Amino acid sequence: MSGLSEKIKKFKRGYIQLISAVLYNCHFTGFLSGRIYKGEAKRICAPGLNCYSCPGAVLSCPLGSFQNSLSSSAYRFPLYILGTLLLSGILFGRAICSFLCPFGFFQELIHKIPTPKIKKSRVTRFFSYLKYVILLLLVVLVPLWIHEPGFCKYICPAGTLEAGIPLVIMNDMIRGKVGALFFIKVAVLVVTMVLCIFCYRAFCRFICPLGAIYGFFNPVSFWGIKTDKDKCTDCGVCVRKCEMDIKCAGDGECISCGDCVKSCPAGAISSTNSRLNYIQTLE
Repeated sequence: MSGLSEKIKKFKRGYIQLISAVLYNCHFTGFLSGRIYKGEAKRICAPGLNCYSCPGAVLSCPLGSFQNSLSSSAYRFPLYILGTLLLSGILFGRAICSFLCPFGFFQELIHKIPTPKIKKSRVTRFFSYLKYVILLLLVVLVPLWIHEPGFCKYICPAGTLEAGIPLVIMNDMIRGKVGALFFIKVAVLVVTMVLCIFCYRAFCRFICPLGAIYGFFNPVSFWGIKTDKDKCTDCGVCVRKCEMDIKCAGDGECISCGDCVKSCPAGAISSTNSRLNYIQTLE
């Protein structure tokens, strides 16, 4: 019975992921016309990674908006976008990666392809720090120095999948301007997809700078994973059960999927609004 309830819980998370992906990209006529929606809703940033240029996107990508703001002005700091990131991070932390990111949902789907899987190790843990380097170099320094959205322009496989490929297929004008950079980004996408088939959420773990940003908020976010230190026996079951490169439940690598909650033999781990419950116990 416990196995059935765990499957139901995972199904619910997948259902939320699917709904968020549809809501982010509900400009369905864009997929038919090959034109980008530029209405008032685009002033609002979605919490998860979702390319602005996707034909169906009705919201902006917080990461892309942040880079564009930094690159377009050397004198004005993007306070609105920073505020959006802060609010999302404080409320949800990396639970956004687990529940509200369309590309995270895509990664989990292709990981279900039956193949031998790469197990996490010291090597994967080491590469999990790469996303913080990418955050500093391509999301902050390149926009400030070269005035280009470095991550979006040169790497982002989500943008290639959601926007680049569909627009090239549907829009004759864009197809005529395709150059070497597009094919390089398609190659990055293919490599990322292959890696995600063999390695759980490889993009989230090793590359995504948005996940790196939200990871900073995990210790203080209202929605997330909390460990009761008084109950914890340091058995390490939660770390072994988790497919992310966590050192402990709820740290910066945790995406708050909740798999560790039922696996904890001491019942020391809780999820959802655990931060709110914890604050109430202190009052």
